[in-house]
Parts: sequence; C-alpha cells; structure tokens
Amino acid sequence: MQTPGRPKPRTRILTIAAILTFAHASQAQESAETQGPARQPTLTPEQQALTEDFYRAEFVILERQIEPSDINEKMAGRLPEPPDLNAQDILRYTSEEGKTRTTLELVPQGELHLDSAAKRLEKSGRFRLLLAEGWYQAFPPDFESRPLWVNIGDWLPDAGHTTVQGTISIDRQRYLHVDVQLNHWQQKAPDNNLLGLDLDAETPTRPHPPGIAIRPALVSGETVGKPGETSMAGTGLVDLEETLVAGLNWPRAELLTWIRENRRMRSEEVHFLDSPTLGILIFFKKIEPEDAAPLILKLGLTGEK
Repeated sequence: MQTPGRPKPRTRILTIAAILTFAHASQAQESAETQGPARQPTLTPEQQALTEDFYRAEFVILERQIEPSDINEKMAGRLPEPPDLNAQDILRYTSEEGKTRTTLELVPQGELHLDSAAKRLEKSGRFRLLLAEGWYQAFPPDFESRPLWVNIGDWLPDAGHTTVQGTISIDRQRYLHVDVQLNHWQQKAPDNNLLGLDLDAETPTRPHPPGIAIRPALVSGETVGKPGETSMAGTGLVDLEETLVAGLNWPRAELLTWIRENRRMRSEEVHFLDSPTLGILIFFKKIEPEDAAPLILKLGLTGEK
C-alpha cells in the first residue's frame, strides 16, 4: 500500500542508503549466536517443532526531526480506525507517568543486530529514537499473530495517549509478512472558535461524551521486568464495555501522518518503512535449531497452543 506523503526522493534515498549501510556494517561485526552446549537439552516434541522456525524479531521506530509546518500533507481531518482496547499483546505501552509495559520477554538492546544503526541515526541529529526492541519467537508456516499494541513517544494529556500509537502484526505464509498500522498524532490546535468562543465547549444541552482511557485492558498483579518496564506476561485482561467511535470520542488529537503498510520480508535482510515523520527498521534473524533449543528452554516455551 502506498504511504501518503513520501519525503522528497533524494532525501528518502539518502536516508535509506544510510540506514542500510549502518545495518550491514553492524552485521559484519555481529558476533555469532550463542552456541548450544555439547550435549543438547531434552525437548518435548512440541518444543522440538519450535526449533525449526525460531527467529529473533527486531523493530526500531524513529521520529524524524522535522517541524510540523514543513509537512506538506494535511491529515488533521482524517479519522483512522480506533485502536482495539482488548489487545492482548503489547510491544510497548507508555503511561501518562512515563512507565512502560510489555507482554514480551525482550532482548537487551545491546544484543540487537539493529542496535548500531539505531544509535548512529539518533546521533546524526535527524532522528529521535522512540523504540528499539527485539524478542525470540517461533513463526511456523501459516502463523497468524495477534496485533502488538504500540504506544510510544510523548504523552498528549487531552488525547489520553502518546504521540505515536497503533499496532504491528506478524504473519507467516511462504515468507514473513509484517503489517504496520501506526498513527503519528499532535495536540489538537485551539482554532475551532468564533469571537473567542470555544465551539467544542461542553454545555448542559451538549455534554462531552465520557472519556475512555486509550490503553490496553490491563489488570493488577503485574510483575516487574527490566528497569523502568513492567512485564504482563501471563496476566489476564478485563473485558471493556466501552467502545471508541471515530469522530465522537476518537480521536481527541490531530493526525500528523501515518504508516499503513503490509510488507513481505526475508530473514537476514534489513527492511525500512517510512512516512514523512516516522521511520521503522525491521530485521528477522533465523535461529538454527541447535541454538534455538536452549533459548526455548530458557524462555519457558512449551509449543502447546
């Protein structure tokens, strides 16, 4: 799908070339995967099946340092599909207090193949690093993932969510397919007024609809993961009766740009998706069965549906 509002061709080509150069340079320096012990651990048949299609998935999300006034696209009036408040998987959710949550067992950033490229791009001064994460997972043929909730960037108080929000899904057919649905928001401009009167102000005859928290349905009993992050793996989710309705209680911010793209991807290749304000680096590392076995045991994966 064609992403609206592409950057100028020369700028975009230079950006992609720089990203791929850094990524390939880091790949040349990347150490070999941790070797399995001489004696292979004992796996169940279900766990053994996981070793055949085991990967490390890596995502880097960057914000371009560009003034909103310099963006040619005028998308403030667009109404994207409201997020699924019952999303069960979370790559990263950032709260108003700045706390982050995830349902994944994330790999330390320093172990990522894309780590070097992400740091170099941020140091260039042209990008702000919003997310650089990876995790291990089996993607067997015909695999269909549930959407991963992404809520990153600065908090927008009036909107009840962060500046960058949406979902990422990963499926496996003959190749891996990544579907990215991300919105980039900005605070709504206070220009809907006449003679100083706020036309959106609440009145007795026109009350505002009740606010709904734009967040996953989280429950208590969370366990702390790595510093500054809370893991919700294994926790339940509550059902929400409230729903978001585009144009009524969603959105409460102005759309700056978005990424709507479904891309087929080969492992061991760096892929780049972009909009005028966002860039996404994606990389899948195929893990050989002998190296996958100890990881599967370490992560406690059973292979059972």
